Amino acid sequence: MSKRKRRSYSQEFKASAVDMVENQGYRVEDVCRHLDINRSNLNRWRRDLEASSQSPAPQVDDKDARLRKLEEENRQLREEREILKKAAAFFANESD
Repeated sequence: MSKRKRRSYSQEFKASAVDMVENQGYRVEDVCRHLDINRSNLNRWRRDLEASSQSPAPQVDDKDARLRKLEEENRQLREEREILKKAAAFFANESD
């Protein structure tokens, strides 16, 4: 028995195959037959692409974390500005 060599597919090929089913209206069976791929591969590619397209949620978390960081930095800068105002007023009065 000879071993079959595992075929590898590019991301573009996978996206194109999924697009044929989801956007172009081809049936899964027809795409699999035409491209000579297993149905399980196509179904897995569909799930993977769907999962990767649903990943904006971490961006929301990143935005929230960035917002909190910027708000903290803003608070700190305002506090430093007030200190500098008081110091400037102190030294202006001291020089008189």
